[in-house]
Amino acid sequence: MPLNIVVVGAGIAGLSAAVSLRQAGHTVTVFEKSKFAVETGAALLLVSNGTRVLSRLGFSFERARGQHFTAWETLDGRTLANIGSLDLTDAEKRYGAPLMCVHRVDLHKELLRLASAEDTNARKVQLHLNSAVIDARPEKGEIELADGSVHKADLIVAADGLHSVLKRVALGSLASISASTGISAFRFLIETRSLMNDPQLVEFLSRKCKGPTILADTQEVESERHIVWYDCQGGDVQNLVGMLPFGGQGSNQAIEDAGALGYLLEGVETAAEIPKRLELFETVRRKRASRVQILSKKRVGKEGDVQHELEKHADPPGSGSLRNFLAVREAQADILCSSPKIVRRTQRA
Repeated sequence: MPLNIVVVGAGIAGLSAAVSLRQAGHTVTVFEKSKFAVETGAALLLVSNGTRVLSRLGFSFERARGQHFTAWETLDGRTLANIGSLDLTDAEKRYGAPLMCVHRVDLHKELLRLASAEDTNARKVQLHLNSAVIDARPEKGEIELADGSVHKADLIVAADGLHSVLKRVALGSLASISASTGISAFRFLIETRSLMNDPQLVEFLSRKCKGPTILADTQEVESERHIVWYDCQGGDVQNLVGMLPFGGQGSNQAIEDAGALGYLLEGVETAAEIPKRLELFETVRRKRASRVQILSKKRVGKEGDVQHELEKHADPPGSGSLRNFLAVREAQADILCSSPKIVRRTQRA
């Protein structure tokens, strides 16, 4: 008997979870507060820990117009001199899945396609738009919508974003309040064809690596400001974002969560089994996600600054030496590209 699962939120995290849980054999209903009338956003990097899970779910990078990237370079933002580069041509062989640049809207559309596709039992994810969830009663397995209707489930998955309603319900006084960090990013997209009339830009594109290029501010070393530049949508669009150093793992970690949920709940037929499976989920995901989050605060080469924090989340305990964590973190590659075995699920026939 399949579980009745409700997912709150139909962003990348929510739809990935919905598809994974549906493919695990369960009945899944998604409630999303927006109408999806105008989806916006820019591009993002999906590294192997994310693309591996998506591939197992049947995600088509061709439909999503994803761009393989095979290198990563850092240039002096003032002189364009090469500071360092990383050859990732063998990334798929090393990590079991490709590295991709994908526009967020295209990623979302392909996840919607997967959610809407019927499985072998003529089941598909039920998606309700313009359906804001305003409250939940976890002990009863209920959510309440803005229209006053109440919906019951064996499991409620919270994927309702930054201003989450369910985070407050689940964590109570422990729920953190969103606050300004004073840090911002400036992001924009440019059609590639619009650059073709500028000889200097044409020349730069001809020697730019096939992947993210970091234009570093070499004069403001303390702030570590930089611009990241890569293309998407089959090369038709250039994506640029000015920012401070971050790991860029938000979407990838959400996708990992989705893969782990589907794997751990596969074969579960009664609600009584759910608590033990969620305990396993906590074991599999919490420490790994914490390490990735901590490392995201530091640029490559400065991991020692957060060694003490990393050791708190060592898995297994006591294995927290910096060498163990970062032996192959070439430009974040292994920490960001290797996913736990729990999400390495074989594709169903």
